[in-house]
Amino acid sequence: MRNVEFKPIVAITMGDPAGIGPEILVDTMLSPIIHDICKPLVIGSIEILERVAKILGKELKYNKISKPSEGKYEIGTIDIIETGVYDVETLEWGKVQKLGGRMSIDWIDKSIELGMNKEIDAVSTAPIHKGSIKLAGVQEPGHTEIYQNRTNSPYALTMFSCHKLRVFFVSRHMSLIDACKYITKENVLESIINIDKELKNIGVEKPHIALAALNPHGGDNGLFGREEIDHLIPAIEKAQKMGINTVGPIPADSVFHMGKSGCYDAILSLYHDQGHIACKTYDFEKTISVTFGLPFIRSSVDHGTAFDIAGKGMAGSTSLIEATKIASEYAILMRSREE
Repeated sequence: MRNVEFKPIVAITMGDPAGIGPEILVDTMLSPIIHDICKPLVIGSIEILERVAKILGKELKYNKISKPSEGKYEIGTIDIIETGVYDVETLEWGKVQKLGGRMSIDWIDKSIELGMNKEIDAVSTAPIHKGSIKLAGVQEPGHTEIYQNRTNSPYALTMFSCHKLRVFFVSRHMSLIDACKYITKENVLESIINIDKELKNIGVEKPHIALAALNPHGGDNGLFGREEIDHLIPAIEKAQKMGINTVGPIPADSVFHMGKSGCYDAILSLYHDQGHIACKTYDFEKTISVTFGLPFIRSSVDHGTAFDIAGKGMAGSTSLIEATKIASEYAILMRSREE
């Protein structure tokens, strides 16, 4: 998967400074695995990192930079871009706060600026808190929508990477009843077309895409619902006529096991929990969210801010290390395609 001649620059945003993001970021920045595959830099706050260093009992070295080209990218030194001066003394661990939301968004905005200017190759994001960003005036429900809107991207396609599994989603953050209504031939077909395009961009020549069913046993010819007959099968048939290598709908109690076994290059899940449960049961810490459709690759841990343990030095960094690794690998694949 790797082009050893190219090490992408990956910006890691600190996430909500009152959550576990700063803690897991330290181990990520000190990881030999990460420095082997990419050039990592932090978008965040030295003051916050110093608070974390005391909790973790570590001494950290910093290289404060204004642009990625100034980075040393040496293990043991944290290259960091700050976005302003904040009243960090008022920030409390583990609480929803406007300041935490403001800092989170400033760091995201900086990553978007660097990505749009092609100063970085990918972004890896630590978790933010929806309540905090709302207090800071943000209307979007989360990272994906923020990145899509602020990069003016036509779509933002969420993919879960979990070992051999690649799982995409027709819908994300909506109620289950609304998600079921959203499963139309048009929406499913659009997702299949975008998945086919994005997988080809990372070097999968003829992606084999499986569509998960909605109803038990795939509806059993209408006995348990007509969504498969009225929407899912027509979407598959249209995609096949367009030359896309896609199959389904395959009952959801089987399709993820088949994907885990290597039968498909990707699976299209119909709603949030359908794909989340499969991936997180398989390997919670190594389930990573990747966003395609932006001008740059963006990955994320798929856990929250864990306010209940923030500031206690208890958080595990496996997920952020894996997210940064995955972002690097996809950035390398995309560079290889461009060459």
